[in-house]
Amino acid sequence: MKNLSNDSVIHIKNEEIEYLQFKKLLEYKDIINHAYTIGLDIGFKTKNSNGEIIEERYNLVKQSYKKICEALKSDYKNIVRANQNHTDIVKIVEEASVNQKLDITLIQDKEDGLITNKKDIMLSTTNADCILLMFFDPIKKVIANTHSGWRGTVQRISVKTLRKMIEEYGCNPKDVICCICPSIRKCHFEVDEEVKNIFVQEFSNLEPYCKKKGIKFSDLIEENIKSKKWNIDTVLINKIILQQEGMKESNIIDSGICSMCNADIIHSYRVEKEKYNVETALIELK
Repeated sequence: MKNLSNDSVIHIKNEEIEYLQFKKLLEYKDIINHAYTIGLDIGFKTKNSNGEIIEERYNLVKQSYKKICEALKSDYKNIVRANQNHTDIVKIVEEASVNQKLDITLIQDKEDGLITNKKDIMLSTTNADCILLMFFDPIKKVIANTHSGWRGTVQRISVKTLRKMIEEYGCNPKDVICCICPSIRKCHFEVDEEVKNIFVQEFSNLEPYCKKKGIKFSDLIEENIKSKKWNIDTVLINKIILQQEGMKESNIIDSGICSMCNADIIHSYRVEKEKYNVETALIELK
């Protein structure tokens, strides 16, 4: 079986479930729970003719959440799941309000980031190629979990998450840790000219910073002559804009794992198409 362990993450497997944990966050295992699932069934994609979620899906998702929470020795009813609409909205979570069908909290607002300083609230985001970022301030005891697809990256939702942590809880960006989960990488994130132009317009101001750091701007947005398209490094863009906000480079921990390169075990929308499922990133203060 494939093992995705590397310098940043540990790949954990048992008979029931597989998941990744970040070595950096495991240094704080007495304070936080966290995981990124592998091959878990937590999507709501299957609906009936009225567009309603089929009842069986609730049971499957509930069982999947139970499996990962049992592995983490946490109560799955602590889960608060983001709605995710490719926005730049980040929500403060003060309490869990359990959904009767799932026994977890489903946020109804259109938000893609969640923040809390409350114990026993497990923040959940999902992906199938998009970037998920787990934030943790070990000084102020604040966590965040943010979904950043390419639209979220253009809207700089990772930066807006960090700023909200600073504004609401007094976090110092130099203390904050950010872990970047498996996602589509530059090797496979190929876009047409329209999307490329959106990135160029938003991020052309990164060129001086790139030069200062010895990074070629073309490394971020690179033309693929063969396909007449462009490959974009959204992970590197997020790293740069977070460093510009004051985060330490050493505190931005990248899993380094491409969802498309590992689509045999990690869900990928670009590979699975309309049949896609999703993984989840989970983080909780104990």
